[in-house]
Amino acid sequence: MKPILPPAMLGILGGGQLGRMFATAAKTMGYRVTVLDPDPHAPAAAFADVHLCRAYTDEAALHTLASTCAAITTEFENVNADSMRWLAEQGVPVSPSGDCVAIAQDRIAEKTFIRQAGLSTAPFLAIRTARDLETDLAPYLPGILKTARLGYDGKGQVRVKTMEEARYALSEMKHQPCVLEKMLPLETEVSVIVTRSARTEVVSFPVAENHHADGILDVSIVPARVKPEIAQRARAMAMQLAEALDYIGVLAVEFFVLEGDALVINEMAPRPHNSGHYTLDATLTSQFEQQVRAMCGLYPGRTDLHSPVVMVNLLGDVWGEEGAEPNWDILLTAPNAKLHLYGKTEARMGRKMGHFNVLAADVDSAMEQAKAIRDTL
Repeated sequence: MKPILPPAMLGILGGGQLGRMFATAAKTMGYRVTVLDPDPHAPAAAFADVHLCRAYTDEAALHTLASTCAAITTEFENVNADSMRWLAEQGVPVSPSGDCVAIAQDRIAEKTFIRQAGLSTAPFLAIRTARDLETDLAPYLPGILKTARLGYDGKGQVRVKTMEEARYALSEMKHQPCVLEKMLPLETEVSVIVTRSARTEVVSFPVAENHHADGILDVSIVPARVKPEIAQRARAMAMQLAEALDYIGVLAVEFFVLEGDALVINEMAPRPHNSGHYTLDATLTSQFEQQVRAMCGLYPGRTDLHSPVVMVNLLGDVWGEEGAEPNWDILLTAPNAKLHLYGKTEARMGRKMGHFNVLAADVDSAMEQAKAIRDTL
């Protein structure tokens, strides 16, 4: 692939905060950006040269992308995979591919592919109809029933202990396809962000240790407080998955670290990831610059960590009544803290409005300061 250089136009499907940060990276590098998103207030629109305010399946908008963009990517996995396949058929480099996105959109396909790639997952059972529950469920209970599609940030998931609870949960989910996944003795959760270029170079960022609240990522700690061998294994497994997918772009792989140091893949995201936001301030190259580099056929940037870092998500819960702004004073006056707001006009409970990174000499110091900052907001 011949490198695509500035001032080429790059297209992205999706205009949320990940699209906004992609656009910022692309514009900084000298590229122009077209965003396709049906939301007239899409956060990425303010940073784009062109905002196509249309559905992801809109024929006119897709024709515009195909005719004006030198390369196209996505910021979330629930975009229409067939739209991405069609764009690729027009001769435009599309990364990741529609096929990779389609795998990530469906937990059954995703977990099956991971297993076929020779990598570990939790024991799971594909539930396409209620009849699939009419088997011995002992290997999968107690477990979590998860919708196969469209679940994120803890949505579409129900914990079940018995066959009766599983049947009831499936009925509550309107009998849509699901996976029943066994709950495992969890020590912690980690993630790895991988970049694989069209030249097939593969690099990974330092492993992040992730903590969730109500199913939503709350804090990421880098470097992860796990044994070096576990971190090395996680990076190797993530890169192996990218190779198996023949993946081009930025891929996030989430892991469960189990008792006894076993490591299993929870899920993947075919895009930059919330747990990789620390790279905006703490590594030589951000995950969003890597996304630009991968889609343009450039070599991935180096991923050296400048210093330990803690990333804290800012949800709409932090905003006051009628959307009153948090008290940013202590955060913005701290010389080692970096605030990133996403430009969303309405703060809602559980909605990701921004994040901040605290860089320090060690993770304990960063954690202590991050907690003190959040307590004042």
